[in-house]
Amino acid sequence: LFISCRKDEQTKLEAYNAEAFAYDLGGRWEVNATTRVKGFLQKEENGNYTALLSYDIDLVTAAGDTIKSLISKTEDKIKNEKMSDVDLEAQFGIDSTYAEGTYKVIFRVKDINTQQTAASSAEFIIENE
Repeated sequence: LFISCRKDEQTKLEAYNAEAFAYDLGGRWEVNATTRVKGFLQKEENGNYTALLSYDIDLVTAAGDTIKSLISKTEDKIKNEKMSDVDLEAQFGIDSTYAEGTYKVIFRVKDINTQQTAASSAEFIIENE
């Protein structure tokens, strides 16, 4: 009995290594968030590889409320060699109306070419001194 794996099998989209940091700007906070993504479809044309990824970022507040799609982006990643993974980044502000506590960013990623989705999340703390 022989079992073979096809080389052209679609890989599973994966979002991982999410990080988020908040910087106090005096009266408001700047949040930087990143995640890495792999397993997306890449199309090769004229020696360039392209991947089309969209993502939404949800924010879970210290009170447990979720703000859906605080940020929505689509990125066309282009390189002259095949990509093993890519970074997705977001930056947004939080004003003084947000309470101190632990917050969470959730990256909801979609590979436009395959319609696969993946998610990753990271926590950060807002703490007034």
